[in-house]
Amino acid sequence: MAKRARGANRPGQRAPLRRSSAARPPLTVPPLPPVANTLSTAPPASLTDEEVARAAEIEARLVAAEQSAEEAARRQTRGRRPVERQAPVRAGSIALSASQEYAYVARDVRRIALIGGSMIALLIGIWIVTQVTGIRI
Repeated sequence: MAKRARGANRPGQRAPLRRSSAARPPLTVPPLPPVANTLSTAPPASLTDEEVARAAEIEARLVAAEQSAEEAARRQTRGRRPVERQAPVRAGSIALSASQEYAYVARDVRRIALIGGSMIALLIGIWIVTQVTGIRI
């Protein structure tokens, strides 16, 4: 078996994608104020008003951060054409080579149809001329 060089990709494999961190802004949540340690006492049976208010504040911050991230993503995609999804084609497959050669085939078929049609029109024209003039060949 042949020795492989480091970092070389085998045939048919793609190189790893290099993604920039600027493409998607990080989700940032402002830090919360520290909470007093209440482990020394037994846990209460229900939540206090202070705990409910703090939970509502945390939820509001998370929702605001989520909405700002969605707006940033919406601003980045605005004005772009939607990408048409096509079935992925493996490198070296028959479908890939057929799709590349299809343009040549279509052009050749058009040329054949043009030349064949013009030859038929020419033969019909010659036949009409010989019938009208009475020339025997």
